[in-house]
Amino acid sequence: MQLVVLGLNHKTVSVDIREQFAISEESARSGLRHLDEQEGIEEAVVLSTCNRTEIYAVLKNGAAKKTLYQFFLALSGNSEAKKEYFFYFEGEACIRHLFEVASGLDSMVIGESQILNQIKTAYTMALSEKATKTILNTLFHRAITTGKRVRTETRISYSAVSVSYAAVKLAEKILGGLDDRTAMVFGAGEAAELLVKNLMGKGLKKVIVTNRHMDKAEDLASKIHGEAVPFHSALSHADDVDIIVTATGASQYIVKAWDVRNLMMRRGSRPLVAIDIAVPCDIEPEVGNIRNVTLYNIDDLQEIVANNIRFREEEAQRAEVIVQEEIESIEDRFKYLSTRPVMVSLSDKAEEIRQRELRHGLSKIEGLTDEDKKVLSHMTHMIVRKILREPMIHLNEYAGTEWESEDKSAVARLFKLDVRKGQELEK
Repeated sequence: MQLVVLGLNHKTVSVDIREQFAISEESARSGLRHLDEQEGIEEAVVLSTCNRTEIYAVLKNGAAKKTLYQFFLALSGNSEAKKEYFFYFEGEACIRHLFEVASGLDSMVIGESQILNQIKTAYTMALSEKATKTILNTLFHRAITTGKRVRTETRISYSAVSVSYAAVKLAEKILGGLDDRTAMVFGAGEAAELLVKNLMGKGLKKVIVTNRHMDKAEDLASKIHGEAVPFHSALSHADDVDIIVTATGASQYIVKAWDVRNLMMRRGSRPLVAIDIAVPCDIEPEVGNIRNVTLYNIDDLQEIVANNIRFREEEAQRAEVIVQEEIESIEDRFKYLSTRPVMVSLSDKAEEIRQRELRHGLSKIEGLTDEDKKVLSHMTHMIVRKILREPMIHLNEYAGTEWESEDKSAVARLFKLDVRKGQELEK
């Protein structure tokens, strides 16, 4: 049996190629449901996100690699592809890759947390379609555990590494939380929409949208169940606003210090956070000097993001130590996993014989006390255990070597074992 992963990701191909080889949920589910039709592929899990498409598999033999490649193409709806698009890892390299993916170490943004849920979803689908058995069940359970450990024992996911999210975290910190807060957004493009969505995710009560083109302001407002107001008089609607965000393509300042001073006179001492993510800036720099107003522009945010990225990279080194620990742990388990069905079958058969013969012997002896029966039961148990000790040690010693298969076959043949029972126990 061979543990492998075949895939492509943001490191190997551009986004247009990744889109071409994405695998839909429907296609993945159908392929996993009919996995037994793929000769040589014993187990499989399909992971497809915007940044990666990967198939983790257990192959029966080396020739099945070609089958896996064709399986990948079929699921993604392609008839051919350049081999250089793909990476292919076996054994420990496959384990390391999955554990690093689960930990956010292989992501486009180091430490992002969404991938762990995507791995859980991919594994759950494969499990529900009965496409996984002992090896991938063991691997994915440990991968999920590793991802959780990294995020619990390091701070790799704590700091904001996008301008939009950094802006939200700043506003949250300055205002002591965003629950029941109101924001006003100047602009209705992609940057403005992304920032608004991040704000809404923090419990924002209301969003007011303004734009030179009223129809665009209304479109964005409708998406977020907000309110659109005229551009030229926007600040007259800002008396109860806690956050002002600007993200327009204007060539001159659209929020001026004089207008903000008038606004703050109406508001009294109520604080206002102003976030300018436009290039060139939308907010006049003097706004930052007004009492109770905190202003951040794109340069401030980019500096914060750069520092946070460096912080995550440092935390990634700690995460690598955890990943290595988990790899060594699961490799120890995998080393003996392949011999366990034989060992379980041998132990079960010996125990069945022991109990049968013990019952037969006790029925012929009169006057035995309960204590006598316990002594005899323990004695026969120890006899069986000592007889099996050498075969068990031998199987363990040769697990994962070139002699493993021959030794397992010899033990199964000599003792006439039904290894399938042991395998069922492992699932």
